[in-house]
Amino acid sequence: MGRVTSRTPVLRIRGPHRTTRPDTVAAEEPLEIRLNGTPLAVTMRTPGHDFDLVHGFLATEGVITGPQHVAALRYCDSVDADGRNTYNVVDVDLAPGVEAPDTALDRNFYTSSSCGVCGKASIDAIRTKTTFDVAADAVRLPLDVLLGLPDRLRAEQEVFEKTGGLHAAGLFTAAGDLVALREDVGRHNAVDKVIGDGVREGRLPLSGAVLMVSGRTSFELTQKAAMAGIPILAAVSAPSSLAVELAREVGITLVGFLRGDGCNVYTRQDRIVLPD
Repeated sequence: MGRVTSRTPVLRIRGPHRTTRPDTVAAEEPLEIRLNGTPLAVTMRTPGHDFDLVHGFLATEGVITGPQHVAALRYCDSVDADGRNTYNVVDVDLAPGVEAPDTALDRNFYTSSSCGVCGKASIDAIRTKTTFDVAADAVRLPLDVLLGLPDRLRAEQEVFEKTGGLHAAGLFTAAGDLVALREDVGRHNAVDKVIGDGVREGRLPLSGAVLMVSGRTSFELTQKAAMAGIPILAAVSAPSSLAVELAREVGITLVGFLRGDGCNVYTRQDRIVLPD
């Protein structure tokens, strides 16, 4: 397995003080996903929980919905200059009857750590339809539980504590219990890893769940939540206009600027239980 962090020398400047010291930074390496030996996608990610990432990616692309749809999953023999396995290539065998995704030229599956939808030909090409009825989810989330999620997320970010350079995604119950947390240099990768954990455990759709993410909420993160059947998506920063539009369309409760004692609820406000 590749390194999650790396050590590098830095010149540290603090006012008049100058020191040279080693610093810990988050690792970023490519992961190539292959289907039956054929390249499908490349994403820049933080090594770790790679099989979760692959399951989550395939689920949010509408290829699979459960572990029964994957016949085999393995690291390929991708080696570095010294002949060591880089663990940067994963090959997937889909179960019989599972249709492979369309890899025509209008869909470019290269994704970066900063923006998973960069390279997609158009918004229409990525508006994948979920098979789960998110709008019908009857979950109710008390406001005090919602307001406590950022602190719960931050407290579990072990690698962020060392590097300050990773995004996080956490899946919580409506009671505020943590189900899964993953960190990655890419927000969309962290979300895929959390969803992939649910896929591998056979828990999709993730009904009644709350997905809490660091940073902002993009269209793609909202789409991933919809594809996994997650009814509530919350973030510490702002959503994009397309994220709000999609959340409204599929019936997701979208929460932004979740900090301290406040937040903005953009869609499906009825799921948030306010105090008397």
